[in-house]
Amino acid sequence: MASTASGLPPLSSKGVFSVSSSCLINAPREVVWEVLMDWKSYKEWNPFVRDQCITDARKNYLPDETPREGCYLYIHPVHIPPSFNTKWLPSSSFERISTLDHENYRTAWANIEMPHWLLTAERWQALVEVEGGKTRYETIGVFGGLLAYLIRAFVRNGLKKGFIAMAEGLKSRAEERYEGHT
Repeated sequence: MASTASGLPPLSSKGVFSVSSSCLINAPREVVWEVLMDWKSYKEWNPFVRDQCITDARKNYLPDETPREGCYLYIHPVHIPPSFNTKWLPSSSFERISTLDHENYRTAWANIEMPHWLLTAERWQALVEVEGGKTRYETIGVFGGLLAYLIRAFVRNGLKKGFIAMAEGLKSRAEERYEGHT
């Protein structure tokens, strides 16, 4: 069933600022979800987030990299601004997966690397089926805490570019994969 409603839930975070992006993808949700959840392939198509790994609480890689709620997620490198160029100094992020909803095609995580008074960051991604078997990808990140003011001042535009670049990369990769199977 096609929908015009957002796949994103009301956010629990009240932040200093948010960054979002969306795009229409000419592929079914199942195909887009498969690409979105294939973290090992991010380095091939995602200029913003190059890799995501399931780890323990000390950032040690785990042999079972199956994403699930409650897992720790180490995202690295993160390129702000987005780039496939490895000469930029990348950053990283340590998160905990709060939602992994395969039935509704949405996932979320929150930054756990810093105390909440210093930085909160909640990221949601959702896929909504729209007319003609297409998919709308939606993502939003909400940033709060004292550091959020600095992040907003110095890297908000880079984050926005990163969210857009990831959406465009996901679109390209999913459409390429779908066309290859039809």
